[in-house]
Amino acid sequence: ILEAAHIAPSARNKQSARIYVVQSKEGIEKLRSFTRCAYNAPTILMIGYEESEQYRNEMEEGIVSGQQDASIVASHIMLEAAELGLGSVWVDGFPNTETAEVFHLPKSVKLVCLMPLGYAADDAKPTPMHEKYRPLEEMVKIL
Repeated sequence: ILEAAHIAPSARNKQSARIYVVQSKEGIEKLRSFTRCAYNAPTILMIGYEESEQYRNEMEEGIVSGQQDASIVASHIMLEAAELGLGSVWVDGFPNTETAEVFHLPKSVKLVCLMPLGYAADDAKPTPMHEKYRPLEEMVKIL
């Protein structure tokens, strides 16, 4: 899974993404205090990016790649986890800055998501809101 993340593409190959693997009981409990979406996963990844290493688009002021780079890495992790029969959840409902502070991450690292990893319970299923999709025509426009 980490190798799939490691080879994920990034803007200008800046590789700004950072992954923090949390497996200790103490660390998992800290994360559970921040989000109800930790479930009973034995591993939770904290995925973010190093601000100083993100690509800055010279053609458009304020456009930077860190969040995109971390999101691409997170997507690769989810796909590889599924390939290996593991469940994963993209969690963005947590206090990003406070979480980074509690884990003593560098101030220049910005967290994008948490990702619990593990074998899903036999009765696990997506909530109904995750099975509703807007019509494809609303998402895709052919020009």
